Amino acid sequence: MYRNLKSFFYVVTLFLSNTVNAQDKKYISLIEVMDLSLRNHPQLAISRSAVAINDQQEKVAGLQKIPALTFSGSAFYMGDVFTLDKDFKDKSDIDIPNFGNSFALQAGQLLFKGGLIKKSIELANLRTQLSELDLKKDIQNIKFLVVSNYLDLIRIDNQIRVLENNKTLARERLKNVGKFYEQDMVTRNEVIRAELAIQNLDQALLTANNNRSIVNYQINIALGLPEGTRLEPTDKSAIENEHYPLDYYYQLSASQNPILKAGEKNIELAEKNIALTKTEFYPGLSAVGGYNMQRPLMNSFPARDIYLNAWQVGVSLSYNIDNLYKTRQRVKTGELLKKQAGEALFLTQQNLSTAIYAGFVKYHEAIAQEIIAKEAKRLADENYKIIDSKYLNQLAVQAEMTDAQNQKLQADIDYENALINIRFQYYNLIKATGTL
Repeated sequence: MYRNLKSFFYVVTLFLSNTVNAQDKKYISLIEVMDLSLRNHPQLAISRSAVAINDQQEKVAGLQKIPALTFSGSAFYMGDVFTLDKDFKDKSDIDIPNFGNSFALQAGQLLFKGGLIKKSIELANLRTQLSELDLKKDIQNIKFLVVSNYLDLIRIDNQIRVLENNKTLARERLKNVGKFYEQDMVTRNEVIRAELAIQNLDQALLTANNNRSIVNYQINIALGLPEGTRLEPTDKSAIENEHYPLDYYYQLSASQNPILKAGEKNIELAEKNIALTKTEFYPGLSAVGGYNMQRPLMNSFPARDIYLNAWQVGVSLSYNIDNLYKTRQRVKTGELLKKQAGEALFLTQQNLSTAIYAGFVKYHEAIAQEIIAKEAKRLADENYKIIDSKYLNQLAVQAEMTDAQNQKLQADIDYENALINIRFQYYNLIKATGTL
């Protein structure tokens, strides 16, 4: 059973290795990852379409400034006219032109209604600005997503490297144990322990490689790259730590965060909706004009096959009396929506402040953890060397050697993760300010 299990893991590892080697490698920087995500991510395509739609709707709203112009035409056939006497007996047929047609041209332009057209255009412009802020917010989210995945790739690569190094050490130790066993200095149990240590590392490597494959696949989808592309991160060095005070990040968010600006625009939108609703209190004054021509002329006797031409210009005044009481309720609804937008903005400010504060604390915590992890790694390495030397001199048992190896392995991985965590927490803090 043990031998079969060992063979199974060997085959799976070999298969994964061949699969990885068959992939096309692409060395990629963090800047390139963000650039490709902004160009190819499906979510951003939807957000850009929303901006384009609102921009077009703003242009449509601007067309209200242009006078309305209507043309109509018709052609018809009229049956002959006949007359009857008062007793409905004496019928007389009258020939008239049977074919007729008419043309009409009507024009109108709203002159005044409390600034209806201007406010409608401003409202459409605010919606465009909101969609642009939504796009910026989505850009922040997508950037942070691909940055997180990119750092995950580096973290997993570091973990694989640490596991491989420890596996090399474990193989060397297995050789030494094998020599001791041949000399009857240790029992078979010690050899089995050394072999199990290698099997445990193989299992950890298998999991790490599978995790890397999943993250690699996710990034390829986000960047629009072929699914079989194996990404090799090039930005593996630690970032230079920032030491700005907390207020710096609060001010940065207040001036540039698209989520905050969107909340402010929602209040403006609510105010503009109220102003637009109030235009219903005003009457509509419009300039109107028209030209009509129609044949045959039926107002003469007999009817004449000629065009009757007429034109008119003037002004039109209209007012819906029910607006006196309906509009007040609509305005009240608008005031409530404005109040809700203000409350939503206040909540957004609180949430952003909390996120920035948490990000600031976690970033500095990550810096401190890296120092601790570095010292722990140094101690674990030193302890491993001491135990290894004692073991080779038969002054330590296999259990002590296994513990020392596990401590070294964990310390190495913790240190690599601590370096990556600094970068992750930094980008998380910057993302909370809306300036990633």
